[in-house]
Amino acid sequence: MQNINSKLPNVSTTIFTVMSQMANSYNAINLSQGFPNFEAHPKLIELVSQAMQKGYNQYAPMPGLPSLRSIIAEKTSALYGYDYHPESEVTITSGATQAIFTIISAFVAPGDEVIIFKPAYDSYEPSIELFGGTVIPVQLSAPDFTINWEEVASKITKKTKMVIINTPHNPSGTVLSKNDMLQLEKLLKGTDIILLSDEVYEHIIFDQQKHESASKYPGLAERAFITASFGKTFHTTGWKMGYCLAPTVLMQEFRKVHQFNVFCSNHPIQFALAEYLKTPENYLSLSDFYQQKRDLFLSLIKDSRFSYTPASGTYFQLLDYSDITNEADVDFAERLTKEHGIASIPVSVFNLDQKDDHVLRFCFAKTEDTLKRAAEILCEV
Repeated sequence: MQNINSKLPNVSTTIFTVMSQMANSYNAINLSQGFPNFEAHPKLIELVSQAMQKGYNQYAPMPGLPSLRSIIAEKTSALYGYDYHPESEVTITSGATQAIFTIISAFVAPGDEVIIFKPAYDSYEPSIELFGGTVIPVQLSAPDFTINWEEVASKITKKTKMVIINTPHNPSGTVLSKNDMLQLEKLLKGTDIILLSDEVYEHIIFDQQKHESASKYPGLAERAFITASFGKTFHTTGWKMGYCLAPTVLMQEFRKVHQFNVFCSNHPIQFALAEYLKTPENYLSLSDFYQQKRDLFLSLIKDSRFSYTPASGTYFQLLDYSDITNEADVDFAERLTKEHGIASIPVSVFNLDQKDDHVLRFCFAKTEDTLKRAAEILCEV
């Protein structure tokens, strides 16, 4: 046997895989992993099929289909007022996680520091460590998960290469405000720090709030990569399709890595998305669609022993179980799956030193029937 010196010795199977496997083993309702259990719009499926039949089955252009990049640029300009050149500043990726990994690999080197906000999506940290970077965490706390910008300022050093933000935020369901973005813009002014803005839930935001994209703020846009996900937007997580926006000077470096990472992304799906995006209602209606699901889920569990602050965005809802048990969240999540038949995600696994706020994350991107069955279980706990 080879003596392998692992580059990620502390990384194991993700909690998403662990909980989904447990849900399957115990025939539990799976509200853990973040995927819808309903199909994409039939029109989108039809467009993919048509593209395949028309012969769009070979490599797409490395940065993506020109027609798709153009309509993404138009969409971004219309929503956020910033103009990206489709030829040099928009790249189609095999999901947002691939874009995030590529950004980090293109810019983070040994000795660099990257500020992240925890709880954080679990791909950030290992990607940084893989390329020799040092993670500088800023821990957020339940129930509001607000950012102390003075603390952030204290963590910026000459070694800071990148700051990663995520809004709407997974797993907390919170969103960054205009004031948050202005404070971040002020902090980064006059530096060479790159901003990675993970905005995969940009179209899933509730209660008349607005998505504060980094592209709305010139001082951020000039230094920012913005990552987005068609999988999250159009209920097709298995397609692994996303895109990345950045100024030309940054995108040039991104594409140097991208071409050797995946080279290009799924051609017929790109063709279908270019057509599907021509109807803005296909993505602008998502907030209402998911708010109805959030509101239904919360109305069904209002008499349970769980407490909560309604999610402001994403399709995840945190539930506080402090009135039920003092168990660690990992233990309680396992017991809920095995004994009650409902799977969730313990949030401590995303926190610094596994800080346990006694909250679990539940995905409400499910059919009405699934949400009703899940709520019945939660009300009995």
